[in-house]
Amino acid sequence: MSSLLIQNVLLPSDDRRRADVLIEGSRISKIGSVSPADHPEADLIEGDGLAIIPGFVNGHTHSAMTFFRGYGDDLNLMDWLNNMIWPVEAHLTEEDIYWGARVATLEMIKSGTTAFLDMYTLPEGTARAVEESGLRANLSYTLFDRWDEERAALDRKRLEEYLKLFNTFSDRVQLSVGPHAIYTVSAEQLRYGSDFAKANGLLVHLHLSETYTEWRDCCEKYGTTPVRFLKEIGVLSDNLVLAHGLWFDSEEILMLADHGCSVVHNPASNMKLASGSQFRYEELRRRGVRVGLGTDGVSSSNNLDMITAMKCASFMGKSWSGDPTVNKAGDLFDSATRIGADILRLESGRIEEGYLADVCLVDLSRLDMTPTHSLISNLVYATNGDVIDTTIVDGKVLMRHRVIPGERDQGALRGGVQGALPSQRCSCIII
Repeated sequence: MSSLLIQNVLLPSDDRRRADVLIEGSRISKIGSVSPADHPEADLIEGDGLAIIPGFVNGHTHSAMTFFRGYGDDLNLMDWLNNMIWPVEAHLTEEDIYWGARVATLEMIKSGTTAFLDMYTLPEGTARAVEESGLRANLSYTLFDRWDEERAALDRKRLEEYLKLFNTFSDRVQLSVGPHAIYTVSAEQLRYGSDFAKANGLLVHLHLSETYTEWRDCCEKYGTTPVRFLKEIGVLSDNLVLAHGLWFDSEEILMLADHGCSVVHNPASNMKLASGSQFRYEELRRRGVRVGLGTDGVSSSNNLDMITAMKCASFMGKSWSGDPTVNKAGDLFDSATRIGADILRLESGRIEEGYLADVCLVDLSRLDMTPTHSLISNLVYATNGDVIDTTIVDGKVLMRHRVIPGERDQGALRGGVQGALPSQRCSCIII
């Protein structure tokens, strides 16, 4: 069993305590004073000038959309989807998905994300990228029937096939059901996806109440609001993860809490697409709803930096509410780590003995981390993903001192996919 000893590292606590952290196999086995002599086989990392934090959990993204970074910017959501994204996505192959996701995994490792919840077509391509990267991911197969029974039947068949396929991957790669949205998926298919997920112990990952237009159209079509519609058709459940959730009312929030649902806030995407600003973070948490944090895909947020997402979420909440005491740094950090892990049903998100060793080391020597009155405040308000020095997943070092083993050059991380559109048949320069 491999082991790793991080010596004299700053813990993410208010008492500014330093300790040794011993990782054995895939888990944190001891936090305290650990002698290297007692573990001569351990790989040593000197923790002076470093802090240890749980790895970030990106609760909602479309990783292969690195293809579309900077493509179709400055449009509203439906114009962007209908006229820019969906027509091109229709031509993507599994190989395209693999390379787009491979670039995303490198970007996530570089910025401290250790696990993510993804939604995209051809998830076997993303699964290959995740396996190679060493990251952890839950990958949603997208249901997208548009009230067409032939397409619905095809998606049901594929979902059964993916369930079998994903059993061949490591336990770092999990499958979930991803009905795209209530405006692209029929009620019958939503029920099918929910029932399939419950029967097989999977999550359901759904965009919901992202825009006022979606909310209005749901009211006109179904005579009720989105959350009430989901309740009526019987798909509210403790395995349901809702992305965006900008247009909930207080009664809907209680419904979500009563059914144990989770919500993932995507502040950068929401602001860029002007989907809405009044995400009810404090009310959701107060009512007992698990609230995670995500970046969305890079076509709508332009990066996968969870530190940027924390900052955006905090500032946006303070701004629209007019209250600087809400959306605190510590709460957003919790959403990006512990709560995100809980949503994905992972035994991680904490620097505690017995938990999975999905952790990062933070470079405290940077000017934007100086002085360190509060590690968490600096992480949320002062810095960005480049502050991550080392990324560890499942007890394995994926990046040490900003270097990913096998990385050829920084151009790979700045570009990765050469050629803006899949139809141009990209050439990829990554590890």
